[in-house]
Amino acid sequence: MVDTDDAVADVAEDVDADGLGTAVIASIGSVALALYFYYVRGDKQRGQFVGLWPTTILAVASYFKLEEIRQKLDELDA
Repeated sequence: MVDTDDAVADVAEDVDADGLGTAVIASIGSVALALYFYYVRGDKQRGQFVGLWPTTILAVASYFKLEEIRQKLDELDA
């Protein structure tokens, strides 16, 4: 049982090292762009539309990260 626990810990470290860096940067950029459109340009509708992107970006990135974790755990079982 210790071998399995060590393998799962190794998978957790591998996944944690990768992180969601690119998605977080894209989300922060999207928030900045939304604020720009909303307050600077005065285009409130476009600002609100762009403001919806960060949740979508993070959700898609989380989905792919969970799939990566699932695949690595399936490889341990095989």
